[in-house]
Amino acid sequence: MFNNILVPLDRSSLAECVLPHVVAIAGAFESQVMLLHVMDSTNLASQPRAVDPLDWQIRKAEAENYLHDLALRLQKARLPIEKHNLEGQAAERIVEFAHHNDVNLIILSSHGQSGLSGWNVSSVVQKIVLRACTSIMVVRAYQPVPPELTDMRNRRLLIPLDGSQRAECVLPQAATLARAHQAQIMLAYIVRRPEMPRRTPPTPEDIELADQVVERNRTEAIEYLEQCKSRLPGEVQTRVLVSEHVFSTLHELADQERIDLVFLSAHGYSGQTRWLYGSLVISFIVYGATPLLIVQDVPADRMQPTPAEVAAQKYGRR
Repeated sequence: MFNNILVPLDRSSLAECVLPHVVAIAGAFESQVMLLHVMDSTNLASQPRAVDPLDWQIRKAEAENYLHDLALRLQKARLPIEKHNLEGQAAERIVEFAHHNDVNLIILSSHGQSGLSGWNVSSVVQKIVLRACTSIMVVRAYQPVPPELTDMRNRRLLIPLDGSQRAECVLPQAATLARAHQAQIMLAYIVRRPEMPRRTPPTPEDIELADQVVERNRTEAIEYLEQCKSRLPGEVQTRVLVSEHVFSTLHELADQERIDLVFLSAHGYSGQTRWLYGSLVISFIVYGATPLLIVQDVPADRMQPTPAEVAAQKYGRR
């Protein structure tokens, strides 16, 4: 479960859109909340003049006061709070902190101090998501925010499944949140029409064979979701859809059903631990418009470093 939740903030109102979600998630899981601010020194080396030590200390005091005020607001929701103010490059320090402090979940705003952009997530968020090796929640900064911190309720949860135990690793967390928020869970399974390599239009026999495979898989999916449904509390709906485009169908389902939160395992049936996430998760990070909670199913010590990470460790910055 999510015992320790890390909340990186950069003193922007966009980044603070996560706070109602922090209250909702931490309250449901009785989590310790770690507020983290990084005084980003990325651009200091390019400045023509040396950094004024007094100015730096003023900025540091302002950041610590900011964290203190936020902690007071969150403590009114009866959450245990820690405050941390670090220096360095934001993404790297956040990832390091998560690795060294037993963080189970990082809750991120899709955008922060740099403002909204045409990109679905900012560059800092992208770096954290791709390196943190822990569960991640991404809150869309361009979506409406409840007026009060305690007003957030996740009433409708979407859980896409593919028949694998790895995809099912989200069910315990979803069940806990559903109980706390009296939420409705929707289980979804997309039956993909089989690909049939051909150089000419399909024959009636080809179409009949494809239809038989689809119907067999649809029947199995219905039974499978019913079995998963029996393991979950409260009201649970199931959706079995047939589509050639799994990703776009799930995005459309989330929009049409007005889902409050999408739960995804980092990997599914075909996922490989060589990469941090499967293709469905990447699709929701890059294109999704709904808050997204990714449960990392692979321990950090089993993750394989990327060639870029190996090169960075070997040669460092030049």
